[in-house]
Amino acid sequence: MLEVVIPAYEPDDKLLMLIDSLKNSLGNTCDFAILLINDGSSSEYDIIFTEASKKGCHILTHKINQGKGAALKTAFSYLQNSGYKGEIVCADCDGQHRPSDILKVAAALKNGGKLLVLGCRDFIGKIPLKSRIGNRLTSLLYTMISGQNLKDTQTGLRAFSSELLPWLLQINGNRYEYEMNQLLEAKASDIVLSCIPIETIYENRNEGTHFHPVKDSLRIYLPIFKYLMSSLLAGAIDFLLLFLFMKITNNLLFSVVISRMISSVINFLCNKQLVFNKSKVSLSESLIKYYLLAGFILLCNYCLIRFLTYGLSLPLTLSKIMTEILLFLLGYKIQKSYIFRKNKI
Repeated sequence: MLEVVIPAYEPDDKLLMLIDSLKNSLGNTCDFAILLINDGSSSEYDIIFTEASKKGCHILTHKINQGKGAALKTAFSYLQNSGYKGEIVCADCDGQHRPSDILKVAAALKNGGKLLVLGCRDFIGKIPLKSRIGNRLTSLLYTMISGQNLKDTQTGLRAFSSELLPWLLQINGNRYEYEMNQLLEAKASDIVLSCIPIETIYENRNEGTHFHPVKDSLRIYLPIFKYLMSSLLAGAIDFLLLFLFMKITNNLLFSVVISRMISSVINFLCNKQLVFNKSKVSLSESLIKYYLLAGFILLCNYCLIRFLTYGLSLPLTLSKIMTEILLFLLGYKIQKSYIFRKNKI
């Protein structure tokens, strides 16, 4: 059984064309159903949803617009409460996803396991500049944070089994940031991300999109920047204290240790309460693991600064900056995957 979930806010005829294409392409291939979410569209769009209902779609309705993430979670909650067991594909309503590609990502679930299959576009050809830049930037930031290279972090074409519904429902975000949060939380929950190449389609330069480049981009990047800001705050405190204690004591080891101890407390509290605030790990367990990591990072910090400062004769300021950059990504990956992890499903 395949359930095709389509969130829709004030859609045009492309939605009805997609429904017809799905019925023609999937009708003789598999047992499937289409679940639409009317995310607070105005009454002038009722005719579209009425036609969709006549074509056999089941429709869930929000009275007001709540965002794509909220619409998806409404669908996921409905499927979970109805006891649905099977495969699920989420697709956009604007004609960017071909029925053949919907089938392709669904077929990738046959390998089993806890998979989140992504339909990844290659962005070759005439692609709107804002879409090309936005996706490249998001992919770069995601790779820097997670260590995993994904060509398309903003794809709305995603497939998974009903086994993942409880996990998907507990992820933060009600708008476009929800889909980025899925990717950021996948590894810590032992969810495997799999990319399947699909066709890149932008009709009329994607003018019908409800994506707001500034506002929605800020929401997408927020999970990444929260960790970055926490690290920068602790780093700034560590940086200032290092020079303060060096001026007072002229002892590098003492200065590195004391400044890192103080800044690490601030970093732990920020990460526990603000960055990884959905973590199910107890305070005592996360605190122990955090300081084991802090000890390891501290050793690396001292050795790298000493090597760069005394071994390569670099200025202390430059040595400190280079060291923090090298250890930044390592610290994030360990904290997210092991220290402040979510419950595994």
